[in-house]
Amino acid sequence: MLENDRQKIVDEAITSRRSIRAFLPTPVAQEDVEAILHVASHAPSGTNTQPWKVYVLTGETKQRLSDEILKVYLDPELSSQHSEEYHYYPQQWVSPYIDRRRKIGWDLYSLLGLGRDNKAGMQAQHARNYRFFDAPVGMIFTIDRILELGSWLDYGMFLQNIMVAARGRGLDTCPQAAFTQYHKVISSVLDLPDSEQVVCGMSLGFADPGKIENTLVTEREPVSAFVKFLE
Repeated sequence: MLENDRQKIVDEAITSRRSIRAFLPTPVAQEDVEAILHVASHAPSGTNTQPWKVYVLTGETKQRLSDEILKVYLDPELSSQHSEEYHYYPQQWVSPYIDRRRKIGWDLYSLLGLGRDNKAGMQAQHARNYRFFDAPVGMIFTIDRILELGSWLDYGMFLQNIMVAARGRGLDTCPQAAFTQYHKVISSVLDLPDSEQVVCGMSLGFADPGKIENTLVTEREPVSAFVKFLE
């Protein structure tokens, strides 16, 4: 393979990755999931600690987890009793981060025809997270509680590898921090040991090309906006 061809293949796998929010019911073979995770496991980690643990969910188990989370999520009294174990987002938002967050939110809702006052519609859309956006495969990621911030940085590279390896196979993903609020439900359904903390979830499958939410493409800042070249 020519060097230029290799570059194009890698670049395409990275830049074509998007958060897909509607999947086809087309099954994904277990051997393909295993191959993706094998490739992803080559992510670097400090002193080769390899801090990742993955629960791959399909069929009845995936359905049961979705049902149990939605039972809580859709009941305001029950939902209020659940909170994240770690802060994924800042406690105080400032520009430009809050501006980017608002833009992607309203861009998505606009595509779906959800106005600012349609709280029920927004809740229903958010609830789709807990059905893994109808993807045939759901994944829950955990980390040993004894590990520190460096291992979480390593974990991010592992998650990115999964998403890029999936694209290389014509598959799509959606990484989901939404699951972290219901870590107690997840721990109960999956019988997680007390030593493991939920990091996030992820949907995996084939994107539904007929769903308008999958046309959402987020903007990226130019390199000049976040890089300084120093000589």
